Amino acid sequence: MTTHRTYRIGQIVPSSNVTMETEIPAILRARETIAPERFTFHSSRMRMTHVTPEQLKAMDADSDRCAVELSDARVDVLGYACLVAIMSMGLGYHRTSEERLHTRTAENGAAAPVVTSAGALVHGLHTLGARKIALVAPYMRPLTRTVVDYLTHEGIEVLDYAALEIPDNLDVAAHDPARLPGIARALRHADADAVVLSACVQMPSLGAVEEAEQLLGKPVVSAAVCTAHQMLRTLDLPAVAPGAGHLLSGAYAETPLPRREPATG
Repeated sequence: MTTHRTYRIGQIVPSSNVTMETEIPAILRARETIAPERFTFHSSRMRMTHVTPEQLKAMDADSDRCAVELSDARVDVLGYACLVAIMSMGLGYHRTSEERLHTRTAENGAAAPVVTSAGALVHGLHTLGARKIALVAPYMRPLTRTVVDYLTHEGIEVLDYAALEIPDNLDVAAHDPARLPGIARALRHADADAVVLSACVQMPSLGAVEEAEQLLGKPVVSAAVCTAHQMLRTLDLPAVAPGAGHLLSGAYAETPLPRREPATG
């Protein structure tokens, strides 16, 4: 009997995040219906309840501990599941975080590649060839501007954005994803190459991605969809999953990983 490998997916998750541990498994479980590989999911949590610069900075400092804990489980890939925590630490910081956390796993004798949702969103948009985008974020306006500036620094122009200004992280998770396509349609998206339906791995959007693509007539991604794409490519697996939009449709199943660049910031 042929057996197929099972991959262990590790996630570093804010303590109040209840979405990344549902959307990433949902994407990869959907993939299991069309491909032989199987996945298990393992998390370690960093304390954060309100999405403020102070709590985000304190939380990020705890990510090293989480990386070591997950490497104890010998995960095959490790995902950092908080986009704005990375982006609020400075331009290009996803490279610094990925290198540092990988080093922590190597020091623990269980080296694992690291994907940050921030870096994955950047990579996913570049994979789509999206130079101009519109985006929806749940953050307060100043933090949303931080996301816009971060993407601009990475060569992605944000033509318009919606800042939903939801400060409590559990309230972010409770936001109805069915509202997102209409919110995105209200943005100035005509000249956008793609739309980011959720620039946050806590705001649920997976079930609305394909509806938004049909409504807007262009590729739609989320931070979670981009994270799943980069995780699969990091595992050297075809990045394809049903129901997750154009990025995971199979059109970009074999795209290369981003080149390792020097960390900045």
